[in-house]
Amino acid sequence: MPLHPQVKDLMDRRAALGFADFRDVTPAVARANAVAAKATIPSDQEPVGEITERSIAGPVGEIPIRIYRPTTEGPHPLIMLFHGGGWVIGDLDSEDSTSRGLVNRVNAVLISVDYRMAPEVRFPGAPEDCYAATVWAVQHAEELGIDASNIAVAGTSAGGNLSAAVALMARDRGGPTIKHQVLFCPVIDHDFERPSVIANAEGYGLTRDGMIWFWDQYIGPDGDPLHPYASPIRAKDLSRLADATVIAAQYDPLLDEAADYASALKDAGNDVTFTEYKGMTHGFNGSFGLIDDAIKACEEASAGILRSFAK
Repeated sequence: MPLHPQVKDLMDRRAALGFADFRDVTPAVARANAVAAKATIPSDQEPVGEITERSIAGPVGEIPIRIYRPTTEGPHPLIMLFHGGGWVIGDLDSEDSTSRGLVNRVNAVLISVDYRMAPEVRFPGAPEDCYAATVWAVQHAEELGIDASNIAVAGTSAGGNLSAAVALMARDRGGPTIKHQVLFCPVIDHDFERPSVIANAEGYGLTRDGMIWFWDQYIGPDGDPLHPYASPIRAKDLSRLADATVIAAQYDPLLDEAADYASALKDAGNDVTFTEYKGMTHGFNGSFGLIDDAIKACEEASAGILRSFAK
């Protein structure tokens, strides 16, 4: 299928903003440019019951979080959301539309986590923050009005990577029990030679060179990019993990690694749904009101979470 007209229009609008490539500026400038771009071309924000922000104790210092609540009375199931941005860019606003969409469709409390980012803090700082926030939420379930027997993790791109990592960490460390993981266009492997990486290396937003740069910032010169909490598909054992909804885009360098991870999870005995959205590019799922398939992807993810919660 050719590039969807809505996707092409959005890409053209972003290109017209004229921001420098993030590889050519400092991380601080890249983050500021991303915020400005989002403000200039905003996505829709569905109303929810309540939104509050606070900080919680993390492995090293405080972790800012944002708590979204539905309009209904609790206790509610819990979704932990970790934003994308290559572990370098992004904040609590990055996946605001996705967060609201999941809250409304799952009728859950959602906690978005502003984890420490690279290159200031390299791997494993981000997954450790995300795991710690998940543990904190369970420990404060009564205060938060959460049913801690129903937990999902979700995220886009690097956030999908962190969701997969937290699912592995929770299994390896004996909890919390996570029932579902939603991986939107996830980063899954430190490998730049898969066919989709080569075929979609340029011209679709996220590039092959961009992914190499993000990985370099995240891992640094001395880190291990093949550690399973960095490259989840490298885990020796993928059994006994949370059910998964893996959503990928046709024109995404990460398409093949997402498909490969879905297959590996399924082969290990997990309940997995994989969908490739035709005509879409990396991170399409956050563009509520701009790309129709963003709503479809949110609805698919929400249905998957609800099926797991009902088991």
